Amino acid sequence: MRRLVIDSATEACSVALFDDARLVAGECAMLGRGHAERLVPMVAALPGKGRAEAIAVDLGPGSFTGIRVGLAAARALALAWGVPVAGYDSLSLLAAMAAQAHPGHSIDVVTTGGHGEWFFRAFDAAGAPLAPLLSAAPEAVAAQSRGAVIAGSQAEALAALRQAAPAAILPLWPDAQRFDLLPAGLLTTETHARYGRPPDARLPGAA
Repeated sequence: MRRLVIDSATEACSVALFDDARLVAGECAMLGRGHAERLVPMVAALPGKGRAEAIAVDLGPGSFTGIRVGLAAARALALAWGVPVAGYDSLSLLAAMAAQAHPGHSIDVVTTGGHGEWFFRAFDAAGAPLAPLLSAAPEAVAAQSRGAVIAGSQAEALAALRQAAPAAILPLWPDAQRFDLLPAGLLTTETHARYGRPPDARLPGAA
């Protein structure tokens, strides 16, 4: 089965086309901003313009705009092609990438959040989450961090704050081309955005 994978939830923007577990083609670019302009051309540059029998998309946590861009593209293509969409967690993909690089170690994943906070989640050596997602100030994250490996966009910053030095530090961003590392049980058909924190703005009178 061919699957198109879309990941635009963070500063990185990536797409990949898989034939079962085999990567057919893909691209990853560090954009920071401008995902809306780049994502569709990246998909169109894939073989067959990315046409697939299923789609997977990063649901977050991450950038509000990036998450929405990825979800909108995945849903539009799924409707046009008549194929199903599944979602995955950005920190789970990072944990899987770290587990492949350093097998047998517990993993703490930490990425850029909003308003100076970080997203944080602890995983076991198999890439299974050990606790709920946390969005907190760097000092609060450092107090919770115990993993042997630290991975993510804020890995180096977290390592500098921790009292116990990790065995490995991996500055990483989610990459759709590594989707094959994600445990199948972490895919979900509930494709709702996982922002990881409340929106920056609320409607007047909102609770």
